[in-house]
Amino acid sequence: MKVAIVGASGAVGQEFLRVLAERNFPVDDLLLFGSQRSAGSKYEFRGKEYEVRLLQHNDDFRGVDIVFASAGAGTSKEFAADITRYGAVMIDNSSAFRMDDDVPLVVPECNAEDALNRPRGIIANPNCTTIMMVVVLQPLERLSHIRRIHIASYQSASGAGAAAMAELQQQYREIMAGEPVTVSKFPHQLAYNVIPQIDVFQPNGYTKEEMKMFNETRKIMHSDVKCSAMCVRVSSLRAHSESVWIETERPISVDEARAALAAAPGVTVEDDPANLVYPMPLDTAGKDDIYVGRIRKDLADDNGLTFWLSGDQIRKGAALNAVQIAEYLIKVGNVK
Repeated sequence: MKVAIVGASGAVGQEFLRVLAERNFPVDDLLLFGSQRSAGSKYEFRGKEYEVRLLQHNDDFRGVDIVFASAGAGTSKEFAADITRYGAVMIDNSSAFRMDDDVPLVVPECNAEDALNRPRGIIANPNCTTIMMVVVLQPLERLSHIRRIHIASYQSASGAGAAAMAELQQQYREIMAGEPVTVSKFPHQLAYNVIPQIDVFQPNGYTKEEMKMFNETRKIMHSDVKCSAMCVRVSSLRAHSESVWIETERPISVDEARAALAAAPGVTVEDDPANLVYPMPLDTAGKDDIYVGRIRKDLADDNGLTFWLSGDQIRKGAALNAVQIAEYLIKVGNVK
């Protein structure tokens, strides 16, 4: 199995290396690609050192089986033809192709089979907040069709990349030292603050991030569900959290929901409020599962449930989900 990582020096690229190693993914040969800035950097994988190559329009992807791409939508669009020309499966972590009709948008716990139909050789990895939510929604959808979702997200600095994480840490140091605060990766100071904006605003008043949750959820779940989101950046370093309210066709009891979630792949129920037990980003960072707690009936809707979830945005929200897609393809013998 010949594997390539595009965007190897970024936060998700580095997580790809860790996840592939931890899960003993079958890598016989590994290629790392990056920008002019990161080309020449060296990283260790399973005891061997690999140098990052400059991503170029050439034949470097000849013979490659699977390419994990996480270098931004512009780069993915520019180099998709080069990556897939010789039959490689491109699993793309950007927003470039997610809503294209001929590109499957896949979360393995929900719609793994969609990955088998990829006319362009591309599989899209969904937005991190969407991935985390649908992993939890899918077992509830099996109990009763979900009609509506209202969600408020609490998204960490990691969602904006490694440089954004570094900026948050820098801001706290600068505040403690009484120095001017650096604001570059976010529209406002994030330290000691929350910012009710992630990505750019759309004409309807929602941000692009919020509209991703509406559109991507419907595509992944093959559903007519309506999703109204408020996405907020908070000053945690890594791992996102979400408050979710759902309305189903029939009432689902808390016990039903808890049992379905406890049995679901990729989900851990952590729900004991009497003992102050519920998921928090401080604890879910570095974990593979999405953790769910505060499961209760919605007081405003007889057919409603509400719950809280938290998960690692860089792992399940990005690198891990992509690797799980590749593992599924290998399992069913559908690589090349």
